Amino acid sequence: MIGLISATAAGAAARDRLAAAWPDRARVYDGLVGDAVRRAFAECEQLVCFLATGAVVRLIAPLLGDKATDPGVVCVDEGGRFAVSLVGGHGGGANELALAVGELLGAEPVVTTATDAVGVPGLDTLGLPVEGDVAEVTRALLDGEPVALDAETAWPLPPVPFTGLASGSDSGCGSGSHTVRITDRSVEPGDREVLLRPPSLVVGVGASKGAPVQEVLDVIGGALREAGLSARSVAVLATVDAKADEPGIVEAAARLGVPVVAYSAQELAAVAVPNPSAAPLAAVGTPSVAEAAALVAGGELLVPKRKSTRADGQPAMATCAVVRRPVRGRLAVVGLGPGARDLLTPRALAELRRAAVLVGLDQYVDQIRDLLRPGTRILESGLGAEEERARTAVAEARKGQAVALIGSGDAGVYAMASPALAEASDDIDVVGVPGVTAALAAAAILGAPLGHDHVSISLSDLHTPWEVIERRVRAAAEADIVVTFYNPRSRGRDWQLPKALAILAEHREPTTPVGIVRNASRPDGTSRLTTLAALDPAWVDMMTVVTVGNTATRDIAGRMVTPRGYRWQASQEGAQ
Repeated sequence: MIGLISATAAGAAARDRLAAAWPDRARVYDGLVGDAVRRAFAECEQLVCFLATGAVVRLIAPLLGDKATDPGVVCVDEGGRFAVSLVGGHGGGANELALAVGELLGAEPVVTTATDAVGVPGLDTLGLPVEGDVAEVTRALLDGEPVALDAETAWPLPPVPFTGLASGSDSGCGSGSHTVRITDRSVEPGDREVLLRPPSLVVGVGASKGAPVQEVLDVIGGALREAGLSARSVAVLATVDAKADEPGIVEAAARLGVPVVAYSAQELAAVAVPNPSAAPLAAVGTPSVAEAAALVAGGELLVPKRKSTRADGQPAMATCAVVRRPVRGRLAVVGLGPGARDLLTPRALAELRRAAVLVGLDQYVDQIRDLLRPGTRILESGLGAEEERARTAVAEARKGQAVALIGSGDAGVYAMASPALAEASDDIDVVGVPGVTAALAAAAILGAPLGHDHVSISLSDLHTPWEVIERRVRAAAEADIVVTFYNPRSRGRDWQLPKALAILAEHREPTTPVGIVRNASRPDGTSRLTTLAALDPAWVDMMTVVTVGNTATRDIAGRMVTPRGYRWQASQEGAQ
């Protein structure tokens, strides 16, 4: 919950805007300001104070305890000009909150955390439990000192400017070095070392009806200790669906801070395990619960099935097994839009800054190079290497990397999503990030040419035989659909556009509006509105999209408009 505190009418007005925007996330604290701050600090995860920063500092100073548990606090000035992340920038989420408040109120976010200021993600913001000397290793990263990555377990991290890989499972970087180690082993961090705990362990659990939660926790804890594994790397407790609501399992998961994942007995019975048993087969319909539930998604069995022990000598009521699940890399296929920076979506920007590896066409990489975080590895290539880029991006993801594969416009429209997804399988996570297409950007410049049914057709016959393209053009012409042509004309391919226009002319009047937009949304972009008869193909190149209207499209005040066909519009036109 976000506590909202104000002292003046102006502050209350801004406060109420946040309360209206976040009805389920925010709570207004009225009354004396000091009392309101103290109550909100005790009850909320975050605070937004519409007060001077000095006043807030004095009010919260006696309340501060531990940066890991204190709420994040953001201050907004009386004029609503600035949203200042005051305390808890990372741990309390105040940095992100300041950005969100700034976006809603039109205020300038002020974030002074060192890592955010230079574009380096904080080690405590990577989404993994962290142990060790975070402050010292972060200082070394910021100062450009050698910080090695020791990835015992691969995991798709965002870019961090590491200077190399550690040699071996220990720090292995020599005297005076700093290390970030990704490990699920139960080890203590060394000097100048940070441990990141990936959620790499799946604990399969079986339990008899009424199994005590402590017995479930004890068998899990004992298995992890004997195998030298960290409980902070447990991702889920897995079991059979008949036991998904067993109180001992549910409560054990809650205390470990992980979800319960359940599978059907049929799914578990199909998993080969080293220690099948007749007891679970008779009870729930599968010869294995603990081992099978841990192994159903694949991975390495680290701890075979083990039973709990009871001080009273009664039969065990809980079993567990531990598997290290395969690392899943992450591939984001990102559409950059038509080229203008303000048409790059916030989601695309977030994915660019999240990726440790960026793969793309060299000219597209140049468009966004300044947006990438320090440490991002860039793999760029030229025109004609689309297949190579798709394979490279998938291969990097399969190594456990966080990868962004970029394309112009929308990555799924005549771009990289198709070859990448054809290359990928279910061993990596794939995220699609939509972008503004060239057709949409051009349409916005022309007016409203896509107001009714429309189709996009590429005139490039490099990947599609001309006979197929011609058949599609003819179908669109006969169906009276607005057509946007991509890849309309190049130096070595100059006859396709006149041919396509001739096909459309068989079904449309010579005065049919045609819009021509080159480099839509870019500083050197141009556009013109002409007609089907007057269009000169020499005006067109590969950086151009050509939009041909249907029989209802009109030139209205120099804008290309295709009516939607609303009844009220038809009646107005008839009255005229």
